[in-house]
Amino acid sequence: MVGLDCNQYEEKREQLVQTWGEMKVLMRKRFVPNHYYRDLYLKLQGLNQGYKSVDEYHKEMGMTMIRANVIDDREVAMTRFDGLNRDIANVIELQHYVELEDMIHIATKVER
Repeated sequence: MVGLDCNQYEEKREQLVQTWGEMKVLMRKRFVPNHYYRDLYLKLQGLNQGYKSVDEYHKEMGMTMIRANVIDDREVAMTRFDGLNRDIANVIELQHYVELEDMIHIATKVER
């Protein structure tokens, strides 16, 4: 680096990005607006199945969670499916399931 003495070079070198994680944080700070995550959380909370299939609803929820950096445990993930259409949700409430995949399988069967 031209024009930098040894001390300045060391300071500059310490500021360089060292890992992929640091790069992602830096890029998010630089290019993602502050309200982006807040908007994603609001979308996630208000997500409803509507005219989508159960599979489409599940995929949209998954993508929104990835974008918002949300990682849920098993129980919380299952409670996020409160936006299923009422006729499907009523049947699921009467079923026994332990895993999210089981719940989605039951919902898909009810939908058919």
